[in-house]
Amino acid sequence: MLLAVVCGIFAFDFYSQSKWFSCILFSLGSAAGIISAQTAALSYAQKTEKLLLAIQKKDFSLFPKTEENSLVDHAVKLYYQSREEHLSFSSYKLLYEEILNQLETGLMILSENNNGWEVFYVNPVFLEILEIPKYNFWNLYESKIPDFYKIIEETHYENSQEFFDISINENAKQSYSLRTKQVRNTQHRFYIITLESVQKIIEQKEKHAWNNLMKVISHELLNTLTPVNSLIQNLEYVANQDVIEKEDQQDMKESLMVIGSKSKQLLNFVDDYRQVAELPKPVFKKVFLTDVVESVLNILKPEFEKNQITMVNSLENTIVFADEKMIERCLINLYLNAVYAVSDSVEKIIKTELKTRNKRIVLSVEDNGAGIQKEIQDKIFLPFFTTRSGGSGIGLTLSKSIIEAHKGYLNYKPLEQGSRFEIWFVE
Repeated sequence: MLLAVVCGIFAFDFYSQSKWFSCILFSLGSAAGIISAQTAALSYAQKTEKLLLAIQKKDFSLFPKTEENSLVDHAVKLYYQSREEHLSFSSYKLLYEEILNQLETGLMILSENNNGWEVFYVNPVFLEILEIPKYNFWNLYESKIPDFYKIIEETHYENSQEFFDISINENAKQSYSLRTKQVRNTQHRFYIITLESVQKIIEQKEKHAWNNLMKVISHELLNTLTPVNSLIQNLEYVANQDVIEKEDQQDMKESLMVIGSKSKQLLNFVDDYRQVAELPKPVFKKVFLTDVVESVLNILKPEFEKNQITMVNSLENTIVFADEKMIERCLINLYLNAVYAVSDSVEKIIKTELKTRNKRIVLSVEDNGAGIQKEIQDKIFLPFFTTRSGGSGIGLTLSKSIIEAHKGYLNYKPLEQGSRFEIWFVE
């Protein structure tokens, strides 16, 4: 451009002097400079446009180099920055999808656009549960899973949680747990659908419970039978001798006493198991629950006084249809656990509360003891699980079974100081 300006000045000067040859020569030089500058500028613009278009299309197969032109240089830097961000995003996306694909819960995420809902993500478990192919548009599923599609439509794509029964491909109806949640930001609206088979949930919990139970039973049997087997072998050795010494006779007596004790222990264990497994059906009748609580408190009053426990009671007059003796047994178990829990506390307090909450009758027993360690909170209702020396480990299991037989449920709630067990009755 500088050459074009200088040549233009000289061309004008020669033109004023009527030196036509020089004027034409410098005019051509000026034109050549302008054309050269325009060609260079166009080349830089094309390179910049190519890089910007590659960024827009997410085509990162190019390997551009920086040049002296600042526009191209900035475009190259922007290109490599976008490339790094794209690679990072792709890596995270792959990682998240792999994690979601490993879930045992069916998951579908819908994304709203102008034409309706698109399938943003769906994991294999979701497709397997409903036995459907993968489509990119949600409305295509209407013909494949009409019952399920209708249920989602009825939620109006808002937050919901429910159980439902549907038939998949004309098979027998199955129960499912459905949860939906809407997530929205300034630009997008997502709808998250999670789906689980209720039967599968129950089977997994039953299997887990049976595994835990068998561990406890096998542990108890081994602890009892291993020493008994060793003693029996010792008795066989002594019995096979021609002459039994007095000292051997004493060993035989002691061995027989230990075998008898272990046998009794095993019989007690089996009897405890029978109590849990063969819980009698409750005999329902109208019961004043306040009277039942007060009766149990009177039965255990000597125990409370011996341990210097302060009882705090808040009891509403409530009536339930229940088996009075079974409820008493449940409460005795809860109170005895509370007595043990506060044994090391300086100020020993056990609170009892009976009230109506949301058309449910709630009876709670609360203590200010050390509480239950977080690691074992999910095991406290497991048969024969106990942390107490000499404990049978069936108290809470039996209490839970009794309340469930009354169509209610027994809950444990950890407190900052102590524990709280809640019995919920249906009015």
